[in-house]
Amino acid sequence: MITKATIDRIMEATDIVEVIGEFVQLKKRGANYVGLSPFANERTPSFTVSPAKGIFKDFSSGKGGSAVTFLMELEKFTYPEALKWLAKKYGIEVEETVETIENKEEQDRRESLMIVTGFAAKFFHESLLQTEEGNNIGLSYFKERGFSNEIIQKFELGYSPDQWEAFSSRALKDGYQQQFLEESGLSVKRDNGTLYDRYRGRVMFPIHSFTGRVIAFGGRTLKNDKSVPKYVNSPESEIYHKSSVLYGLYFAKKAIRDEDNCFLVEGYADVLSVFQAGIENVVASSGTSLTVEQIKLIGRFTQNITILYDGDAAGVKASLRGLDMILEAGLNVKVVLFPDGHDPDSYVRKMGTAGFKKHIEENKKDFILYKTDILLKEAGKDPIKKAEVIREIVESVAKIPDSIKASVFIKECSYLLQIDERALLSELNKMRTAKAKKDSQQQQQQASRNAPLPAPSPEDLLFFDERDMPAVQQDFSQEREVIRLLLLYGNRVIDWDGLANTYIGPFMIAELSDVEFENSVCKSFVEIYRREVENGLLPDEQYFIHHPEKEIVDLTVDMLATKYTLSENWYEMHKILVNDEQVNMKATILGGIFHLKKHKVAKILETLRNELQKTPGEADQEILMSKYMHMKKVEKTISDFLGSVILK
Repeated sequence: MITKATIDRIMEATDIVEVIGEFVQLKKRGANYVGLSPFANERTPSFTVSPAKGIFKDFSSGKGGSAVTFLMELEKFTYPEALKWLAKKYGIEVEETVETIENKEEQDRRESLMIVTGFAAKFFHESLLQTEEGNNIGLSYFKERGFSNEIIQKFELGYSPDQWEAFSSRALKDGYQQQFLEESGLSVKRDNGTLYDRYRGRVMFPIHSFTGRVIAFGGRTLKNDKSVPKYVNSPESEIYHKSSVLYGLYFAKKAIRDEDNCFLVEGYADVLSVFQAGIENVVASSGTSLTVEQIKLIGRFTQNITILYDGDAAGVKASLRGLDMILEAGLNVKVVLFPDGHDPDSYVRKMGTAGFKKHIEENKKDFILYKTDILLKEAGKDPIKKAEVIREIVESVAKIPDSIKASVFIKECSYLLQIDERALLSELNKMRTAKAKKDSQQQQQQASRNAPLPAPSPEDLLFFDERDMPAVQQDFSQEREVIRLLLLYGNRVIDWDGLANTYIGPFMIAELSDVEFENSVCKSFVEIYRREVENGLLPDEQYFIHHPEKEIVDLTVDMLATKYTLSENWYEMHKILVNDEQVNMKATILGGIFHLKKHKVAKILETLRNELQKTPGEADQEILMSKYMHMKKVEKTISDFLGSVILK
């Protein structure tokens, strides 16, 4: 268990914008930062980071919290894993109250797989550099490919000995469990129950997660036997989903953000050679067809993708349809072809960095125009084929969400296809109308299946008439409002009615002693606040942002985060004054408390009315009526009090 002193040092050192900026492209907007959600597929930024409060809020998925919460949500870290990641980033030594258990089994399955793959990466890397076989075969191969020692070290390249059980026997001897060796795909189980190595005799390319941990491997054979597959890759596992991973992204993400462009290549060697040439904003799909998840990963850092193809025209054509997904995601796509017989790896080694960059600048084309050129050449003078080409090109343009950009491409394609621009626009509009209708139907179907919407946020409530809301939702809204006031103003000193040296938080807790909260999370929040006050402490928003209970963190962030902020020139432009609740803190605080009490009393009155209708006995009715009249007096007192406080 990590000590509280260490946790405090980590929290003090953590810059939430810096941390989240490693995973999401953020842009400053007022006092906050915004970006596209890493948890949902969106085109308009709804992901907000508040450096002043130290929180993020994703209004698409509803997720929110601190930098620790973000890492837990995005990378599926446990709480200690997220803290250790931050400690490593900021150079903080982690102190734990108990020694780490020496055996290699961890309670968490996912962590167990991570530990196994980490051990394997170290084993293969040491086999490459420290054994005669690794030097003679694996290291010689990498050197022949021109990879420097720095690249070999940085990407943790390795070699798996050409023996049946070299890795598996070593792992078992060191205490790693057979179950995780199998699940990670590092070892294969024989019929007799023993294990053998999956990658024997291959050079190894470790695949890193977004945060730099090894999660899988690609192994390349150096044999010429055609019956042996050239590459063997890790199978899908709890920690490795190939459709959601890009090779080299961990090392490239900063450069992608800085250059505002991502070079996409096909293989491991392409990434290594291009990276070594000083062009570090390069990743690979590792031989798989590009997926929506991979496109979203790139979209976190840049809206620009440049695809570097080798000279295989058949391969290029086969991938054209799949690249429409990039357009649909709203990203800009350019394509670069290399001369026949060359791929990015061989070309950069032949031409050097300057020649490689020059070729890209002189040969890159927008994807739509490139696709038009390719398909037109294939269609030749056949009018039927040309009509099919036109339809396919317009289908691609229809996927571009930006209407201005789409109209520019229509104009360019009109010239290339030698067809009237209005005809293309007409076809484009038909496709977009059909798509919009289909999307609308799907949204309606989805909406009918969804659960009821959550209670609106405090700022949304400004536009609601409470009489239109269900009673339960009214209660929840009022309870949430009290939580919001505790968070924002609990540590302020009261400045009304001569209540000197009294903080708003303890005052509110005392006033709420006769109120029973119905929402379980709100109830827990108030109980935690009350307990801290009784212990002589005054918890602030940071206390709850970093609370270990996720429900408490979620509630806190919901209350602190606002989707919209008013422009500084709001009054100057529109001459509209917006009420500031801090001008009259007495009305704000007492209003929150007594509106909640009023709702509670209204529910009690409703219950008593129902009981009066169902109770036949005169004596019982008299008792109930007495209670009812008492509560009516309480209701009137609260209403009068609210009127005098708020209108005063």
